[in-house]
This record gives sequence, C-alpha cells and structure tokens, in this order.
Amino acid sequence: MSAAEKPAAPATVLLYSHRPEVRDAVRAAVGRQPAPDVGPLTWLECSTGDEVVAAVDAGGIDVCVLDGEAQPTGGMALARQLEMEVADRPAVCLLVARQPDRWLAHWSRAEATLALPVDPLVAPGVVADLVRARAGRPAARR
Repeated sequence: MSAAEKPAAPATVLLYSHRPEVRDAVRAAVGRQPAPDVGPLTWLECSTGDEVVAAVDAGGIDVCVLDGEAQPTGGMALARQLEMEVADRPAVCLLVARQPDRWLAHWSRAEATLALPVDPLVAPGVVADLVRARAGRPAARR
C-alpha cells in the first residue's frame, strides 16, 4: 500500500487556552483533517492547567497545543512540566504572541510553535507533522 493509499490515522489533540476565542481560532485554522494522511482529529479542549495535566495523565493524547499566553498557568510552564513528569509525553505545539518568544518555547521543550493569530495556511501542516511524528507512542507517567 503506497503512502497515497494509506488510510488517515485518527488523532486526539488537546487544546489549552483560558480564552475560548483562541481555542475556536485554532480549531478553525487546523480543521478536522489537517492532511490526507492525518485525521480525523478529535479535539479535547481544556481551560485550566489542572485539566491539561489530568488529561495527559489519563492518556490517549497525541498532540498538545498550548497557549503560551494562558492565565494563570501559561502553556510554556505546562509544556516544561509535562516534559519533566511524563516519560513519553505527547508532542507539544506552543502558541506564541511574539516571534521573540520562540526561545521560551524552545526552553519549554516544545516541538513546534504557532504564532498568534493562528495562520490557517501554516497551522494544519504543523499539527499534521506532530501527529505523524507521534503516531503509535502512548504517554506514560514517570
């Protein structure tokens, strides 16, 4: 079976922001199937850091898209926490408001970044790449 014939792999994407308008914008930009070989996506929305940690602990998350500007717990701090506490954590994409904040995303050990406002021409490719890289690796708590 060629890559063009492979069925799309479903994935669960955790989306974290305390602002519903940011979550809506990300879902709209990425869509339900960001690439022919990726999807359909199931979106799990979280509005608090505690919800993110509980969802990752429960397993089944392929990619986390975390708002670096979220309050009171920022996505960068959560990404770093997950890196330290979860043995095989989901791939992480951080939403950053300013290009200079990309170094903080690197410090947080995020695999990717998306600038706010989210570009619908860029976002699907970034999420699809993370899903492809993550395929088949379950999260396990350290």
